[in-house]
Amino acid sequence: MRLGITGGIGSGKSYVCHRLHQLYGVPVYDCDTRAKQLMIEHPQVRAALVALLGTEVYTPEGALNKPLVAHYLFASPQNAASVNAIVHPTVKDDFLQWVVAHAQAPVVVLESAILFESGFQDVVDAVLAVEAPVEVRIRRVAARDAATEAQIRARMQAQLSDEERALKAQYHLVNDGLCSVDEQLHALYQRLAASEF
Repeated sequence: MRLGITGGIGSGKSYVCHRLHQLYGVPVYDCDTRAKQLMIEHPQVRAALVALLGTEVYTPEGALNKPLVAHYLFASPQNAASVNAIVHPTVKDDFLQWVVAHAQAPVVVLESAILFESGFQDVVDAVLAVEAPVEVRIRRVAARDAATEAQIRARMQAQLSDEERALKAQYHLVNDGLCSVDEQLHALYQRLAASEF
C-alpha cells in the first residue's frame, strides 16, 4: 500500500510522517530531500540542469547553486515548469525503485508538499491530506523559518488551497494542536494495513 501524504506549508505533514514511522515503522520517502540529492547526484539531471541554466548552476565543489536556482524558479511559472520537467520524472523513478526495496512493508509513504501539482498521485494508491487552520500554520512557520506573516501567506498562495487538496485526497487528518494526531493515525493505519482503501 503506497500512501501519499501532502499538506500546505505549516500543516505538519512531516510530523505526521514522523509519527507514522515512530509508531508503526512505516518507511517514508521524503520527495523534497530526495529531489535535492538527485539534483546533485544524478548524472542526467545534472547534465539537463547545466544545459538549462549553465555551468554556474553548480559550485566548483559540485554543490547546487541554490540562490541561482531559486532566482530562476521564482522568476516565472515557465521557468519552474522547465526545472520540474527535469527533476520530477527522476524523483518518480527513484521512488518506484525505493518502493521495490521496501516491498516487505505493508504501508509505505511518499511525502510531498506538491504531490498533486507534480503528478505524484499517479504513483500512490491513496492520498492523505494533512490540514490545519491558517492561523496555526502561520504561527508554526513563523517560529520555524523566522519568516514574516506576509512571506508565509505568499508561500501559501503559491500552493493548492486546503479545499482543493481535500477534494483530491481520499483521507484527511486534522493537525490543529487539539485533535490527537496519534488517534487519527491509529485508525488510518488499521485501514491501510488491511488495504481497505
